[in-house]
Parts: sequence; C-alpha cells; structure tokens
Amino acid sequence: MQILKIDHLGIAVNSMEEGKQFWTDVLGLEFEGDETVAEQKVNTGFFPVGESEVELLESTAPDGPVAKFIEKKGTGFQHVAFRVPDIDAALAELKAKDIKLIDEKPRIGAGGARIAFLHPKATGGVLVELCERG
Repeated sequence: MQILKIDHLGIAVNSMEEGKQFWTDVLGLEFEGDETVAEQKVNTGFFPVGESEVELLESTAPDGPVAKFIEKKGTGFQHVAFRVPDIDAALAELKAKDIKLIDEKPRIGAGGARIAFLHPKATGGVLVELCERG
C-alpha cells in the first residue's frame, strides 16, 4: 500500500470555538473554515500546516462517534489520517492481510474525500483513517 503523506490529525473537542482559541491564539495557525458531516454527526474545523492539517472534531449529537470518544477518553488526539492514491486498492490489500476494518468500503468525509477507518484493535490502539482526495 502506498501512503503519500499524513493528510490530517483529528483532535476531538467539546466546542469548536474553545478549540479554535488554542490553535489560532496560541499556535498562530490560520482557521480555514469548518464543515458539518451529517452522516458522521460531526462538525470539522481545518487548520492547514504545510501539506497537512489539523482537523478539530466537534460532535453534533450526543450519540455521535466523537461524543462517544470524548466520553470514554476525553478530549484530545482522536485519529491520524494517511493520504493514499487509491483507497479501494488499499482496503483490498488490508483485507487480504486480515486487518480488522471499521469501513469495508469508502465513505464520503469532509471536503468530499473518500475515507475509511481501520479498527484500533488492528493498529495497536490508534484510530487510523485512510483518505483519498480527488
């Protein structure tokens, strides 16, 4: 499987406004905007850093995956996303290696990217996202 780069780091926050304060006021990163991904019950905020970005994740529902993550582990680092050139080929390769996947098929994420998550039980406890951008 070819990994092109780290696409983004996902950071779970209770509030987008509170989360933005640290990344902009303290670190000086520019807030590029936000987007709601209704299917995943999350509002995402983007802070470009070189060729990658920090993505803040604010749950839009108490039963959303980010809300569940925060309830279990607290706010902070939630996932790492790797950019791949062909997500279908990457998933096929991982399936052939018997890697446990959350997403057997890609779905649409923020920015229209095709994404899929690997199960943390298969990655040493880290939630890994694969991301293909057109």
